[in-house]
Amino acid sequence: MKRLKRRTYTLLSFALASSALGFCGFFVAKGDTKLFNRSNQVVIARDGKRSVFTMMNDYQGDAKDFARIVPIPVVPKREDLSIGDPSIIKKLDAYSAPRLVEYFDEDPCAPPPVMMDAVPAPSAAPMQKSEARANALGVKIEASYQVGEYDIVILSAKQQDGLATYLRGEGYKLPAGADEMLGGYIKGGMKFFVVRVNMERFDKSGGGFLNPIVLSYTSDKFMLPIRLGTLNSPGEQDLTVYLLSPYGRVETSNYRTAPIPTDKEVPMLVQDQFGSFYRHVFRKAYEREGKSVAFMEYAWNTNNCDPCAGEPPTAAELKKAGVFWEQQQGFGGRSVPLPPPGQGSIRPSGNGEAKPVFLTRLHVRYTRATFPEDLQFKLTDNQDTFQGRYILRHPAESGKTCAASKSYTASLKRRAELQAQTLANLTGWDINHIRQRMAE
Repeated sequence: MKRLKRRTYTLLSFALASSALGFCGFFVAKGDTKLFNRSNQVVIARDGKRSVFTMMNDYQGDAKDFARIVPIPVVPKREDLSIGDPSIIKKLDAYSAPRLVEYFDEDPCAPPPVMMDAVPAPSAAPMQKSEARANALGVKIEASYQVGEYDIVILSAKQQDGLATYLRGEGYKLPAGADEMLGGYIKGGMKFFVVRVNMERFDKSGGGFLNPIVLSYTSDKFMLPIRLGTLNSPGEQDLTVYLLSPYGRVETSNYRTAPIPTDKEVPMLVQDQFGSFYRHVFRKAYEREGKSVAFMEYAWNTNNCDPCAGEPPTAAELKKAGVFWEQQQGFGGRSVPLPPPGQGSIRPSGNGEAKPVFLTRLHVRYTRATFPEDLQFKLTDNQDTFQGRYILRHPAESGKTCAASKSYTASLKRRAELQAQTLANLTGWDINHIRQRMAE
């Protein structure tokens, strides 16, 4: 990533298909978050009522202008806040990204070859004055912390006008519509996690890029506030959430969770334009589903992957990503599953039992109109594996002739037409243009 002097690619924000086992093929490309503009990323590890968030986004600008207001259900303690490692998000992204794989037909005139395993890719005083002003406006400063280059305060409020007036007096630029939205969170009993950069500490650290913030708390609420972020967005935003659980898949409970189209065989021409291909696949699926669905792009036990778009995260990396339970070692590459968490009676964490780590990758494209509510999640015991996966199939290269070669040659023509139709259906591209490209 290019390093800038005082302009920065900021790493914080909230706010602000079939299952397949034993794939055998070669990974050739992946559709990671760099394909999408205004793409926010959040990692959430959840067990029982405890959640650990690692927050990262695509804010670009001068560090002194950076500020975020994040609704949260509780007041965290200082030990619940820390600076995260941006490489962990990159690792989870690479590991779980939708992927392009390739297979090779067997020679129709040769005996069946021995199957090969999948090949993975390489892998004080101002505060006292502020507090007095806050009290006069019905705003309470519940806590204040210094975390790395950030100054963080946790606020509660009695009414939206007082909170909005206080924030503006502190120099925060609230977009149109923020007052009403803040009022909704106040009525819901939420607190406000307010972050800005301390430029003195930022400069002493050498400047450059801001780090992710890790926040943990215990609450019945398993949610991600996204509505505030729609107020100052120029349009659609992409959000990728990496959800880590010891039980199985994590789904949205107030919106539908749907799998991205997968296991589709596409023409070879996709190999050189996979980024463009997947952007169009996602756009088409997003429009077909009415623009109000959380798409599942990946669901798998982190002990393995097949095929792998990146090396699976290690136990140490998963711990950095927020996994706070003792991680279970797999047997033969697969973990022993745990019983599901009961609805309304999720078992508490921290009892020392070893548990697996199941990763769910959800991709949400949202606007204020299409996602009027914050995201609510639920743990499930569904451990079926899933990945967004697109297949290239190379024809056999053989000069031999045999009884099977004639029918094989005819099948290639039928297969090519089916691939063209599949590509047109997935992307919305013109099928005649696809056929022309395939004939070149």
